[in-house]
Amino acid sequence: MNIVLLSGGSGKRLWPLSNDIRSKQFIKIFKNGDVYQSMVQRVYQQIKETDPNANITIATSKSQVSAIHNQVGLDVGISVEPCRRDTFPAIALAVAYLHDKQGVDESEAVVICPVDPFVDESYFRCVHGLHEAAERGDKDLVLMGIQPTYPSEKYGYIKPSMSADGSWGFTFTEKPTREKAEEYIEAGALWNGGVFAFRLSYVLQKSKELLGTSSYQELYDNYANLKKISFDYAVVENETSLEILRYSGTWKDIGTWNTLADAMEENIVGKGTIGEGSENVHVVNELDIPVLAMGLKNTIIAASPDGILVTSEDAADHIKPYVDAIDQQIMFAEKSWGSYQVIDAEDNSITIKVTLNPGHRMNYHSHDHRDEVWTIVSGSGRTIVDGMEQLVKTGDVVTMGAGCKHMVIAGEEGLQLIEVQLGTDITVADKHKYEMPV
Repeated sequence: MNIVLLSGGSGKRLWPLSNDIRSKQFIKIFKNGDVYQSMVQRVYQQIKETDPNANITIATSKSQVSAIHNQVGLDVGISVEPCRRDTFPAIALAVAYLHDKQGVDESEAVVICPVDPFVDESYFRCVHGLHEAAERGDKDLVLMGIQPTYPSEKYGYIKPSMSADGSWGFTFTEKPTREKAEEYIEAGALWNGGVFAFRLSYVLQKSKELLGTSSYQELYDNYANLKKISFDYAVVENETSLEILRYSGTWKDIGTWNTLADAMEENIVGKGTIGEGSENVHVVNELDIPVLAMGLKNTIIAASPDGILVTSEDAADHIKPYVDAIDQQIMFAEKSWGSYQVIDAEDNSITIKVTLNPGHRMNYHSHDHRDEVWTIVSGSGRTIVDGMEQLVKTGDVVTMGAGCKHMVIAGEEGLQLIEVQLGTDITVADKHKYEMPV
């Protein structure tokens, strides 16, 4: 089965755990045995359990590539969007990537679905059914229709309708009023969860018609100039050769603190205590300090290096404009090699805690405007500084002046270091990458 997972957005509605480079799908909050998983890890695992041979590609922005590699490994295919141009260009680029870069034949089927639904195993059995239906080719486009559980104003609806000639078809409505949603559900409407299946040739042709080309390289090179249009509007609403497969299992769109708290298996993640007199309180704490909640009701507390949120459930859906007004550098990020956390930031210095996964390494790089000092606090590995390699262990200190090329490679047990950056113009743009020395 070919499957493309759409992974986009900054997810500020889940601040402070999400930020401009760490979207909601990378937050590790779902219990899996003794460890916690993120949405993308959970969905990736569920797909592989349903179909171990599934060919999974993630369509995403460049800023998310490192986190994807960190969380699901290097085997997953990645179609990188140079910028945001809505879902049709993203899907067209991903389909062209499958065809031109991965060599998937245009007669093969592919399923497109979001990376972040909270679902059970039956969802992916339904996804597999969509793939099989698209392979049969009875209809050009196959959609998943989700059985509504309440009259939501946030989702699109797939409505059965009769045409003038007496034949049955479907119409689509986005985000109706609650009253209209109730009417639609009574008439048999389903939620449109953004899950589609088709043969590659179908979207390759649509791409030629709407974007002028189906070539991956041409789409990529001209991506910023492509028509900004959703897949629903460009394709689904105009398609008459359409099949709907109903899904009635667990499905939650986790986009706010309310929906995330509802999906949590336990009330506390991280160091936290919920004391006497508290009711329906959720604590998510990524800091290495305790959080104590007392006498609270219907409250969500979230703490991360980027900030602390304390909100009632009623107000949780309305935090975005307040978060947009916060001007602060990113304090935590996952990279393909591990992660970093800013510990302290001053005008002329930044102190960072860097964690490298076992066997992983940074890029070989240099900076023009800052010196750096590494202090190894745990683990062991190797450093390469201006071509000279040396072994490092806990307690060792390595210094690099501005312009000095450097990198660190973790040993089998991983490596953790404290990096102190010193300079008058410390920015993320001050970085030059080089080929790794032989």
